Amino acid sequence: MATMTGAGAQVVNLRPGAVPSSHRRPRRHGGGDGWAAALCLAPALLIIGAFVIYPLIATGAWSLTSWDGISPTKTFVGLKNYGKLLHDADFRNSMIVTLVYALGVCVLSVVTGLGAASLLNGSFRGRGLYRTAFFMPVVTSSIAAAAVWQYLFSSSGPVNAALSSLHLGAPNWLGNPHLALVSLTLLTVWKQLGLNTVLYLTALQTIPEHVYEAAAIDGAGRWQKTRRITLPLLRPMTFFVVVEALVTTFQSFDLVYQLTQGGPLGGTEVIGFLVYRTAFVTGQFGYGATIAYAGFAIVFAFTWMQWRFGGREQT
Repeated sequence: MATMTGAGAQVVNLRPGAVPSSHRRPRRHGGGDGWAAALCLAPALLIIGAFVIYPLIATGAWSLTSWDGISPTKTFVGLKNYGKLLHDADFRNSMIVTLVYALGVCVLSVVTGLGAASLLNGSFRGRGLYRTAFFMPVVTSSIAAAAVWQYLFSSSGPVNAALSSLHLGAPNWLGNPHLALVSLTLLTVWKQLGLNTVLYLTALQTIPEHVYEAAAIDGAGRWQKTRRITLPLLRPMTFFVVVEALVTTFQSFDLVYQLTQGGPLGGTEVIGFLVYRTAFVTGQFGYGATIAYAGFAIVFAFTWMQWRFGGREQT
């Protein structure tokens, strides 16, 4: 069959029952794209499965056993290890220390990160150099950083020397449980300062300049701009910084190991260090897995509550 529409139109021959090409449905190639996507994701999924999913499941299984970490025999004890946590003085002390440590790190991380980002957000000479300097602690080895701070806060270190020259005394920073926790908190905040600064700096640069200009026209001062514009628009990033600081404190081990070894008198024995001491020093691998799982559950609960009641709208 031949069809012609309009003057000078081209003649198109159609077989009986054939559909014009302009009315044909495009062919789908989803099958090939799906295999290609699966192939690209496979390496990442394998890594996540091997180093995240499997350890999570294995630790949960070990927490239900009595095992020394070496013997091929694992004695199943059910929830007995979790019941033991309720009466364990070391775990109770570690929880209190970790929560105080987490509170200090979370608050100071927000304050110092936002303060440093505000200072580095302007245009001035050497801005790139200062930004690099602020980020250096993040890429510094944790053991090396803790060793330097151990020297700084030692009895004869530079900190006490400076305080003595001002007639302010020479505290035993690493020998007093409370001061040792303060030292660990300051070290952790300093170590994460560069990352928090970059995060806040990125968020600050996404705030449109015309918002501040409109506020200035309405007569808003610097403090009002910060309170009414900057801080509310930074809530999503603040939520992320707090969660990141919370996870860091509950996973902290290397800084504690080098700086105080969990002492003095358990004053800096956070959950991460207690897991190490229980599993690898005393040989209670199953019970150590239980403590690790309890710490994971607490972090998950805190994060969920904060997201549920404070951060869901912003995220």
